[in-house]
Amino acid sequence: MEELDGEPTVTLIPGMNSKKKQMCFDWGPGEMLVCETSFNKKEKSETAPNCPFIYIIRKDVDVYSQILRKLFNESHGIFVGLQRIEEELTGKSRKAQLVRVSKNYRSVIRACMEEMHQFAIAAKDPASGHQFSSQVSILSAMELIWNLCEILFIEVAPAGPLLLHLLDWVRLHVCEVDSLSADVLGSENPSKHESFWNLVTVLVLQGRLDEARQMLSKEADASPTSAGMCRILGDLMRTMPILSPGNTQTLTELELKWQHWREECERHLQDGTFASSPRLESLCKIMLGDEAALLEQKELLSNWYHFLVTRLLYSHPTVKPIDLHFYAQSSLDMFLGGESSPEPLDNILMAAFEFDIHQVIKECSFGSNMREFLLLEYASGLFAHHSLWQLGVDYFDYCPELGRVSLELHIERIPLNTEQKALKVLRICEQRQMTEQVRSICKILAMKAVRNNRLGSALSWSIRAKDAAFATLVSDRFLRDYCEQGCFSDLDLIDNLGPAMMLSDRLTFLGKYREFHRLYGEKRFGDAASLLLSLMTSQIAPRSFWMTLLTDALPLLEQKQVIFSAEQTYELMRCLEDLTSGKPERAEPDAQRLQDEDIETTKVEMLRLALARNLARAIIREGSLEGS
Repeated sequence: MEELDGEPTVTLIPGMNSKKKQMCFDWGPGEMLVCETSFNKKEKSETAPNCPFIYIIRKDVDVYSQILRKLFNESHGIFVGLQRIEEELTGKSRKAQLVRVSKNYRSVIRACMEEMHQFAIAAKDPASGHQFSSQVSILSAMELIWNLCEILFIEVAPAGPLLLHLLDWVRLHVCEVDSLSADVLGSENPSKHESFWNLVTVLVLQGRLDEARQMLSKEADASPTSAGMCRILGDLMRTMPILSPGNTQTLTELELKWQHWREECERHLQDGTFASSPRLESLCKIMLGDEAALLEQKELLSNWYHFLVTRLLYSHPTVKPIDLHFYAQSSLDMFLGGESSPEPLDNILMAAFEFDIHQVIKECSFGSNMREFLLLEYASGLFAHHSLWQLGVDYFDYCPELGRVSLELHIERIPLNTEQKALKVLRICEQRQMTEQVRSICKILAMKAVRNNRLGSALSWSIRAKDAAFATLVSDRFLRDYCEQGCFSDLDLIDNLGPAMMLSDRLTFLGKYREFHRLYGEKRFGDAASLLLSLMTSQIAPRSFWMTLLTDALPLLEQKQVIFSAEQTYELMRCLEDLTSGKPERAEPDAQRLQDEDIETTKVEMLRLALARNLARAIIREGSLEGS
């Protein structure tokens, strides 16, 4: 559900006392003029206002920030320059020029962000510091998204170079490692620093293996007992194959070398080379792309896209652009682990990894005209109320661009506390042909009904949802209850399934089996016998239910008149033999199992006797009919 809007922020104007004086204001484009009037609220007029000033109150104060004005001006210059050379750009020169322009844009954003960060540090009051920090966060997210889009949509990097670009992307935006490195290396004894191993781990996670080797050499110098292990791990870091920008080797050659290097890492791990040092062993596992070892470093990875790039580096170094979104989605799911939901920034990055530039743009803005945006916001607010949400539906209906999608998202979040409310929601969805939402609601109601042992209601909802799997589950419950109680519940529903029984084989069997009982009750023994036999020979009946069906055949076999023909009796005999010969041998039986087996043996003997007697009667009857 949408959260309710909080109270609007109160803006205090110095020198003005709204409790004593009436305020005068006038709207302007993007701002408002405010001043005191000469009217006293207590009707004791004063000759002049106490505050002889006119104040300008602006909503979007970012436009008036001196730092951001530099960003606006410099980005404007880049934009105009690009428009002027746009027609001259062709072929490879076009791509190179666009990459250069994109880097210029990002450079301006980063310069503005760094200046804003310095202002946040130097701010004297908490409010200003918070405002600057908030703007830094926004600019950082902008540059992060822009950089990724540059790699995927402008550079269009192929397999191999793609990973190098993504590594640079992560290193640029996860930059805490540089300050951490300065702290550790600036200490008197770096290998004994409390953050030493965190630094080494982060360097490995970012693929900065040369720097990680240098740090391990310090550990080797300070601790002779681990010197050998540090040297071996350092050699593995040094020999790890990676495609460098000027390298001419093919991807196939790289993959072969990488596979050989990986096998060497695995051999050291299996031989217990690093067994006496859990930290070095953990680093080796990271270099093998062990997902569990990577997820243990969640705090150092800090976000799912860092986890993604590290995972690709050590597991899929030649990843193709077309496969990126599979790894991105799985990395997001693994990193969040169901503990939290994706943030808006995560959705934007995921859209980029899916190469959906339109979705990236839509996620970055409300993507609609102002009228629709305001209607969407208002309708979202109504959906936060337990009953006013019904009014919000109509507002969404009149938003042609995003109304449908927004309604689908909001309707799924409505708590279905009562069946009456669920029916209202369902009617709204059906009127708008919202098929998936109808199925989802019906399935939720069916599950609730099953939990409350209301099988008729559960079957009705599963049929309405056209959910074959759930209809099968409910049908099984009906059959199980019949075996235990000897009768069906909700006969009206089962008797009137009609074409709906074709939704699943088990539901079809349930309907036909109930029809058999109805025919038997009406003493239409011939029709009942034919239907019973067809249920078994057509394999529509679950094998676990065959004994019940054969037992149901007993009264028909014992009738005075011959119901089953000789051919039908042979079919029943075959089914009985298939059932008894196909039973697996069981473990040592207990008392209850022995009793059950005795009962079943008795049933089988009775059936064989009845079938043999009926076969003899049928043969005599059919023979006499032929003779006559």
